[in-house]
Amino acid sequence: MAKKQMKVTLVRSTNGTIGSHRETVRGLGLRRINHTVVVEDTPSTRGMVNKVNYLVRVEDA
Repeated sequence: MAKKQMKVTLVRSTNGTIGSHRETVRGLGLRRINHTVVVEDTPSTRGMVNKVNYLVRVEDA
């Protein structure tokens, strides 16, 4: 069975955000605005996305 995945795109700058939110964005593999990565849809990555939901856009992969 194929693992579920999601596309995460950074849509806002991390400048001026809380340090732990910047680290979470980097932990997801996002480097710059409009950079998109495909990550597994697990509870841990879902929690990371929920933490920085105001900075990212999520789509099904």
